[in-house]
Amino acid sequence: MLELKDLQVCYGSIVALQGLSLKVQSGSIVTLIGANGAGKTTALRAISGILKATAGAIFFEGENITNRPPHKIVASGISHVPEGRMIFANLTVRENLLMGAYLRKDKQRFAEDFDYVFNMFPRLKEREKQVAGTLSGGEQQMLAIGRALMSKPKCLMLDEPSLGIAPLLVKTIFSKIAEINKQLSLTVLLVEQNANLALEISDYGYVLETGRIIIEAPSCDLRRNEKVRSAYLGGE
Repeated sequence: MLELKDLQVCYGSIVALQGLSLKVQSGSIVTLIGANGAGKTTALRAISGILKATAGAIFFEGENITNRPPHKIVASGISHVPEGRMIFANLTVRENLLMGAYLRKDKQRFAEDFDYVFNMFPRLKEREKQVAGTLSGGEQQMLAIGRALMSKPKCLMLDEPSLGIAPLLVKTIFSKIAEINKQLSLTVLLVEQNANLALEISDYGYVLETGRIIIEAPSCDLRRNEKVRSAYLGGE
């Protein structure tokens, strides 16, 4: 569904991605793991059109989408849950969800999508009229995922969904991601510092180091890989 070919992204004179190539199969969960500054967030931002690629190409469902404007990337079926959630703090939960559906024309389908999001995250239903900035970190993450789902994506990209969330809620968020993937057959590209959890729910993984992929394998194999275990899994 999604393919990056020799993707290069620079911040001024600094090369953040150095010829990144990866594939995300339709219906799968693929994770990118690596230390801070490895290029994981940069990869997602380039796919979303927020950062410009200086070389290489991005293909979505066989079509070259490299450097398309972000709103056209969303319209093509890719939705991005950014690091830090980036919810609209001064809008209510319901208004945030409506913002996720901004580009959609099928307003008659909104009700069933609201129902899906509220069934998946009952806390959002309880806080439907609450201003989003007053939610806890975990609730804001649920809202950010719900907002992304309201765009009816084919591919959902999640950047550090466990960041700043109480440990108890982290497992809930990850189980919900796995559930959404199965229920909607939704393709997921996941960036996550918590490599244990990411490899637990994903099918395939890529390990990034300074803008390059150094290891790739099915997630179950990565969990057994000695280098990955010592560097990212706490040597378990």
